[in-house]
Amino acid sequence: MTTFKEFNLKPELMASLQALAFVEPTPVQEQVIPWLLKSKKDLIALAQTGTGKTAAYALPILQQITGQDRKLQAIILCPTRELCLQISQDIKEFAQQAPNIKVTPVYGGESIEWQIKALKSGTNIVVGTPGRVHDLLRRKVLQLQSIDWLVLDEADEMLDMGFKDDLDAVLEQTPASRQTLLFSATMSKSVNAIARRYMTDAQEIIVGERNVGAEKVVHEYYVVQARDRFEALKRILDSLPGVYGILFCRTRNETQVVADKLKLANYDAEALHGEITQSTRTKIMNRFKNQQVRLLVATDVAARGIDVSNLSHVINYNLPDHDESYTHRTGRTGRAQNSGVAISIVSPKEAGKIRKLEEMIGKKFTCKTVPSGTDICRKQIDNFLEEITKIEISELGQEQYFVDITEKLKDVSKEDLIKHVISHKLSSLLATYQNASNLGQVSFGSDSNRANSGDFVNVRINVGKQQGLDIKALFALVNAQRKLKGMAIGKISLMPEYTIFAVESSRAKDALQYLPGISWRGKKISASKSADAVEYPSQPRARQSRGQARNQSGRRFETKKRSFKRQR
Repeated sequence: MTTFKEFNLKPELMASLQALAFVEPTPVQEQVIPWLLKSKKDLIALAQTGTGKTAAYALPILQQITGQDRKLQAIILCPTRELCLQISQDIKEFAQQAPNIKVTPVYGGESIEWQIKALKSGTNIVVGTPGRVHDLLRRKVLQLQSIDWLVLDEADEMLDMGFKDDLDAVLEQTPASRQTLLFSATMSKSVNAIARRYMTDAQEIIVGERNVGAEKVVHEYYVVQARDRFEALKRILDSLPGVYGILFCRTRNETQVVADKLKLANYDAEALHGEITQSTRTKIMNRFKNQQVRLLVATDVAARGIDVSNLSHVINYNLPDHDESYTHRTGRTGRAQNSGVAISIVSPKEAGKIRKLEEMIGKKFTCKTVPSGTDICRKQIDNFLEEITKIEISELGQEQYFVDITEKLKDVSKEDLIKHVISHKLSSLLATYQNASNLGQVSFGSDSNRANSGDFVNVRINVGKQQGLDIKALFALVNAQRKLKGMAIGKISLMPEYTIFAVESSRAKDALQYLPGISWRGKKISASKSADAVEYPSQPRARQSRGQARNQSGRRFETKKRSFKRQR
């Protein structure tokens, strides 16, 4: 077992680590720290969010830095003010036994005056966001000619947030003699470009595999129509008592709308996006870290830099526009040796994205069915019973209270008392789901077995891949017929000369009636029932193109609309 003692760090650093209860290094620390202590070469380190990257570069820098004067020796660039403050605080804690070392955070969203004052008084390490650092360089307040270390922390996120110009301007003002350390969760083309332009003969250390998901995160997804997305979200949340996590939306407007609807339905949720003021953001984050807010509804940009290690769930209300962002989102759970769950709510047309994400992170996603009202009520009752059985009986206080209570309830049977207690606690939830219908969600891909059940019938048509038919074209073909629009479709098997797909049994007659006679690229379609099983590979063949892989494993479905109104 490797320990920090084996790195031969300064006594003051070891004392700080002992006070912080740091004993065993994480995998990225175990590889990076000894390498940086003996090498002056540039370094590219790929590791997931929450794996201890700050200590991996901060401890070697603190080991070698001189604190006799206030000469600037290291600058650390990161994407957000939250991460800037977190890194600064971490380094200060590592150097708590070395009081001569000064760390100064500089970031946007706050007055620049006190940051200028702090820089003019001298500092050894600057931690900053690219925009603010660039601003300070233009003002001639910050000078980088003396630095020995340049650290790019979360380089991929900085580039995704549009900081490339600021990064270029900052890096061009650093000395060629510096050691550049680039840390990133993913190695995108833009990160590669930065590395090629500003790094020389860099050593690469990869912890795990490139662009893979966090090890202890389970990935799940639910397929629903877009109109049912919010209802599905509420049911998922209701089936997860005690959920503590981040809900990701694509836009500021969607973030605020979803948060407002959740709060109106009495969920402990708050919105976090770019239009939130810094003071409001700080209050929300403090409440979230104290678990007074259980669900943070955020955009990708607003959530960057959030450092909370005990999140139980990350929920994608919508999948991100860039696949790499999925790694960043889901890396916010399953941290610090904890396990976590990443949930995605997807529409039928996003089937291909799920398969691409599986390939990217090297993990299988589990298709889940949106919980029914009965499932939710049972889950909530079980959770409530577990809570009350854990309460210390001594909390009733004086014995005389127990005697009085017993006397007042002597005519109530045990069964009725249980009903009263459950009704009192969960009456609103039970009433909401008492007669609620199941969402008509159909899963897709290899996780779905419904196409082979009695709910579906397999239909065979006489056109396939040789005629240019693919998944998208099949759905366009079906939905173009007024009598078939909205028909649920299950598994699909695209063959060279024909296609078999499952349709809900109640619509099979319509499919067989209205599909024949339609022309597809000059060929008249014929349709018939098929006893053949719908087959397709569980994983795309290695030689298939990306589009072909989506065609064989991606699925789209139509579902009937359900509407539920909730009062809690």
